[in-house]
Amino acid sequence: MGSSVVIKGNKSGMSVYLDPHVPFEQLLQDIEKKFRESARFWGSVQMALALEGRPLTPEEEYQIVNAIMGSSQVEILCLIDQDGEQIRRCEKALNEKLMELSSQTGQFYKGDLNRGDSLESEASIVIIGDVHHGARVTAKGNIIILGELKGSVFAGAAGNEEAVVVALDMAPTQIRIAGAINRVGDKNKRLGRGPMIASLENGGICTKSLKKSWLSMFNFN
Repeated sequence: MGSSVVIKGNKSGMSVYLDPHVPFEQLLQDIEKKFRESARFWGSVQMALALEGRPLTPEEEYQIVNAIMGSSQVEILCLIDQDGEQIRRCEKALNEKLMELSSQTGQFYKGDLNRGDSLESEASIVIIGDVHHGARVTAKGNIIILGELKGSVFAGAAGNEEAVVVALDMAPTQIRIAGAINRVGDKNKRLGRGPMIASLENGGICTKSLKKSWLSMFNFN
């Protein structure tokens, strides 16, 4: 007998396939069991969630989200519609917010950075895109990457020890903050699942999973 609940991780979050033939109450129990059993694997992360396999009412979606969060340390940030409409709305809202930040500070870049690319900022910078292996980003303030970080980053380049590095997927070659350096290496090992933040603690660089809405945490001046 196959599982009524199948979990799939992806770059933007998590997809959960739900058996269309199982009664909903039984499905909720299966979801709770599945996430309890896999809680250690997922750890404490924030994720977007896509529900697949069967039509659901808003109330059923709400119950599923509560079942997942009550059975694990996964925090569901938002539900993604299968038709992609919600993704487009989220992206539009995010772009509008970042354009507002850009008009205030000028520190905004949209697009991927590839091997050999170098981007520098006199303040903090928000990047919508991926920083690939061999690319480098330097900023006197924070570096916020709304994508994958696989290259090298240097935040707090003028000695700002309060600067941080944030990425939706963090597997860098090197992270530097003020005078501290964390050389991860060329294999781009992921430092954790989901959005991560790197900051200075006790003179060294510490990376942690983000546990709450983080865009509003930073001062982009």
